[in-house]
Amino acid sequence: MAGAARKKAMETLGKGMTEEVQRWGCMKQNGVSLRYMMEFGSKPTLRNLLISAQFLHKELPIRIARRVMDLETLPYGLSHKPAVLKVRDWYLDSFRDLRSFPEVKDPNDETEFTQMIKAIKVRHNNVVPMMALGVQQLKKGLDPNVDYDGLDEIHEFLDRFYMSRIGIRMLIGQHVELHNPNPPLHCVGCIHTKMSPLEVAHNASEDARSVCFREYGCAPDIKIYGDPDFTFPYVPAHLHLMVFELVKNSLRAVQERYLDSDKVAPPVRIIVADGIEDVTIKVSDEGGGIPRSGLPKIFTYLYSTAKTPLDEHDDLGTADTATMAGYGYGIPISRLYARYFGGDLQIISMEGYGTDAYLHLSRLGDSQEPLP
Repeated sequence: MAGAARKKAMETLGKGMTEEVQRWGCMKQNGVSLRYMMEFGSKPTLRNLLISAQFLHKELPIRIARRVMDLETLPYGLSHKPAVLKVRDWYLDSFRDLRSFPEVKDPNDETEFTQMIKAIKVRHNNVVPMMALGVQQLKKGLDPNVDYDGLDEIHEFLDRFYMSRIGIRMLIGQHVELHNPNPPLHCVGCIHTKMSPLEVAHNASEDARSVCFREYGCAPDIKIYGDPDFTFPYVPAHLHLMVFELVKNSLRAVQERYLDSDKVAPPVRIIVADGIEDVTIKVSDEGGGIPRSGLPKIFTYLYSTAKTPLDEHDDLGTADTATMAGYGYGIPISRLYARYFGGDLQIISMEGYGTDAYLHLSRLGDSQEPLP
């Protein structure tokens, strides 16, 4: 089925382009580890920037072509939803930009190439809400009383798709940031070699509390425990996003549970533990927990209870890309960010009491990127 659908969908793209996408989509992807990015980027000489650009010139079209091929063959007609077609066009435009760029031979080429991939990253800023809109367009047409077996396939596709997107954005972001003439202390591109998880957790919690204040007019306290001097190499932006999502969910659960109560809302607790293999961050709340039957659903993209911040008429150019609240993608995407560098996210719940989220971050930085 996939073969026939892919063929049919590809025909609409024009012959030459189709063959090119298929040819590149079949090539082998090359993953890099956090440690490699850190060691390679610690000396951003002109020669290293050139090597990095030459690697991306070959690697990015392979990864992007795979996503185009994926976007063409989704079940239940998801490939033909207007929002998904728009995403496919963004990926095709980026593939075209990369393939029409000549070989990167000298520093001038490298500068131009860097400007181009910077523009690609911006073009793809709204991919997540746009795909969410596509899934929403699909759900509108599905009968809620029918059990569709292909929905797992859509979930697996979105996991692959978003994981690949994290990788593409990391590689582009890292390359672009290596050009910063005055990098912050201890930073190699987007990687902080002495990142304090406690400090990042504190900042992310403050951000989550301000969201809670905006929504409810008040917010539970947050208590953070751990060694303030402990640091390890990681990407602070990734950790911030994950902790923000987990804390925001906990604050919301506690706030909702104690909304009409005379009792003081209990604090959300964050514990940072540094093990030999993993750094683990636990976010604990007493927000009433999730029923056991509902736990698998919190990692899916299809069951969000929250309202979607986008609808058909939104101008995506003005959409706030920083927020993932509202269309229920925060938790599954946070798990992908954790897994991207060899970690994981687990959620354990006691219905009637509260929820514990365990965010495991690999301390060694040796694992290769997962390459869907």
